[in-house]
Amino acid sequence: MEARAIAKYVRVSPRKMKPIADLVRGKKANEAIAILKFTPRKGANILKKVIESAIANAENNNGMDVENLYVSEVYANQGPTMKRWKAGSMGRANPILRRTSHIGVVLKEKE
Repeated sequence: MEARAIAKYVRVSPRKMKPIADLVRGKKANEAIAILKFTPRKGANILKKVIESAIANAENNNGMDVENLYVSEVYANQGPTMKRWKAGSMGRANPILRRTSHIGVVLKEKE
């Protein structure tokens, strides 16, 4: 049995999210939330919400025990990039790439 949660089109680049995802991969679900609560990065709060959503899915949809859940998979894949333009020198235009992420969490139950 497994429970999933996915947050799509999150306004954090995957390059900034992946080190945060590495912090909680393989940890117990409650321990992962505690780690993210005290991690001072923007992406930590977003990932904490996704893990909480996966815990709620496990409890309500699959009837799994919350105490035995652990984070088996965490990923932060690249979503679409918003392209913006900023005025540059000598009348040119410089591109600004605003990257987005698709953040996913898979929780499994320890036997």
